Amino acid sequence: MAAARWLLARGCTLTSILQFLRRQQVLQLYRRILRALRDVPAEADRRHLQEWAREEFRRNKDATEEVSSGSWHTSFRKSRKPPKLQQQCFAREMEDK
Repeated sequence: MAAARWLLARGCTLTSILQFLRRQQVLQLYRRILRALRDVPAEADRRHLQEWAREEFRRNKDATEEVSSGSWHTSFRKSRKPPKLQQQCFAREMEDK
């Protein structure tokens, strides 16, 4: 919130402040996704998922519709499992294949 006050003090409009805050949220989401991918045990799978995430963010970098990015952010946060549980689920999925 301090950043928003700083921007307001410098004459920025409310729209530009909201865009700034949304950008910060998107960057935070990107970092969280890449950190979560560190827990993927298989190197090839990890690299594939990292490249997929990078490409999705590049492809949507000019997107202005906040509903889709906000819902993706919410669904990612809800589905995020602790790393050990993720590895257990991933191992079970690999055994099923």
